[in-house]
Amino acid sequence: MMTISQLFVYPIKSLGGFEIDKAEVTDRGFKHDRRWMLVDSQHRFMTQREIPQLALLKTSIEQEQLIVTHSIQTGNSIRFPIGLSNGNKIQVTVWEDECEALEAKKEINAWFSQQLNMECKLVYMPDESLRKVDPDYSIDHEITSFSDAYPFLIIGQSSLNDLNSKLPVPVPMNRFRPNIVFEGGYAFEEDEMQHFVINTIEFFGVKPCARCVVTTIDQQKAEKGKEPLKTLSSYREKNNKIYFGQNLLHKGNGLIQKGDELHILKRKSPLF
Repeated sequence: MMTISQLFVYPIKSLGGFEIDKAEVTDRGFKHDRRWMLVDSQHRFMTQREIPQLALLKTSIEQEQLIVTHSIQTGNSIRFPIGLSNGNKIQVTVWEDECEALEAKKEINAWFSQQLNMECKLVYMPDESLRKVDPDYSIDHEITSFSDAYPFLIIGQSSLNDLNSKLPVPVPMNRFRPNIVFEGGYAFEEDEMQHFVINTIEFFGVKPCARCVVTTIDQQKAEKGKEPLKTLSSYREKNNKIYFGQNLLHKGNGLIQKGDELHILKRKSPLF
C-alpha cells in the first residue's frame, strides 16, 4: 500500500517552502504554491541555479500573511498579504513563457533587493493570468503557476532511500522540491505512474523530472556541492539528462492529506 507521507508548498518560486498536513488542490496546483516569483531588472525569473542564497529565504503563512525570513540573520524578515489583487501589471518571463503579473509594493521589492544585493522585484500571478503547460504534454489545456513547467512533482520516499544508500553523505528531500511524497512501494515506482488517484483526485504522470544544479545546493547553508547529481548520473541518466521524480497533471479539485492512500490505475514502462 502506498500512502502520502509529506506535502510541500513553495509560495515563492525557488525560495524555501514548508511542509503541510493537508493541501487544497486547485487548477494550478496546491493553493498558494508558486504564485509569487522574484524577477531581475529584465523581468526574467530568478532561481537558485544562478542565486544559491535564495535558499536562505524561508517562507511561512500565518493568518493570510506570507512571511519571508532570512534563516541565518536573526530577526530579518518581512510579511505581506498572501494574495495580491491590484498592483502595477508587468510582463515576466519564466523559461520561454511570457506571463502577466502584478508587481509587489516598493518596500517589499527593496527588502528583497537588499537581501540579494541586486535589483529585483517580487511579482504575483493573478487569477486572470493563465499560464498553460507545455502543449506537447498537456491533456486538457492545463495551467500552472510559476513552477518550472507543471503543477505537481511527486517523489517516492523509497527513491530517496535508494539514492541515499549510494551517497557518501545522505541528502534530505528538500533538495528535490517535491509537492507530494509517498511511502510504500519500491524505489522509483513513480517512474511508472501514468494514472493514479488520491482521495478522488486523479493525477497523470506526464513527464519524468530532469534535475539541475539546485539539487546540489545545501538548503540550510546555500552552498553548492557535486552531490547528489554525481551519483545520480551513474544510474539515472538518459539522453544526457538526470531524472528523479515525476511531473504531474491532474483532474479535479479538493483536499489531500498525509495518510491518504495512493491507488495506481494505469502504469507505463519503467524509465530505466
